[in-house]
Amino acid sequence: QVQLVESGGGLVQPGGSLRLSCAASGSVFSIGAMGWYRQAPGKQRELVAAISSAGSRNYADSVKGRFTISRDNAKNTLDLQMNSLKPEDTAVYYCRAEHRRYSGVDYWGKGTLVTVSS
Repeated sequence: QVQLVESGGGLVQPGGSLRLSCAASGSVFSIGAMGWYRQAPGKQRELVAAISSAGSRNYADSVKGRFTISRDNAKNTLDLQMNSLKPEDTAVYYCRAEHRRYSGVDYWGKGTLVTVSS
């Protein structure tokens, strides 16, 4: 089993920045790709950014050029640097990790709330 704990959420003004972090523990050797997802009130959860174990990244069109995903395999952490935040970025942000060998096996954190408002 893998446990994921997110941190770094909060209230920020439009145009501001936040950095989210996700700490993994447990059977971290089983982790493959990781990613950040978000769910806004009344909407479905969506992919924000993902990164493979080798470091390949992909982003949702809505965050390209503003968000940067990174991971430190030695420290078992996943980060999301969010710049130029917009009110529509307001959501609960979740960390997800895929099992490197078994497709369909994944792990989720409990989420951290990001609110972008003046």
